[in-house]
Amino acid sequence: MNIQVTKPALQWFKDEFNLKEKDEYIRFFARYGGCGSIQSGFSLGIHHEEEKPVSVGAREETDGIVFFIAEEDIWYFKGYDLKVKYSRKNEEIEFVYEESSEQAD
Repeated sequence: MNIQVTKPALQWFKDEFNLKEKDEYIRFFARYGGCGSIQSGFSLGIHHEEEKPVSVGAREETDGIVFFIAEEDIWYFKGYDLKVKYSRKNEEIEFVYEESSEQAD
C-alpha cells in the first residue's frame, strides 16, 4: 500500500496544520461514519500526531513531513493505494483511491 501526497496538497497540510517541515506526523485513519467510498460505514480521518508513530503500516515522507497509516488501519484500504490531492475548485484536499499494484498479504 502506497501513499502519495501532491505538492499542492502538501502545501494545504502545511498551512492548515501550521507544520514546520521537520519531525511532523500526519496520520490517516479509518473512522466510523461519514461518506467513505471504499468501506461502507467508514470514512478517512486526518490527525496531526505529536509524537513519532510506533506501528506504521504505510508511510510517505515529503519535505520532512511523515504521512502515515497505522498498522491497525491498513484494513480500510484493502487493495488500494491512497493519493491525496488538492482541489482548487473546492479549496480542500481530496482522497483518491487507486488499485494497488502491490500484492496483498
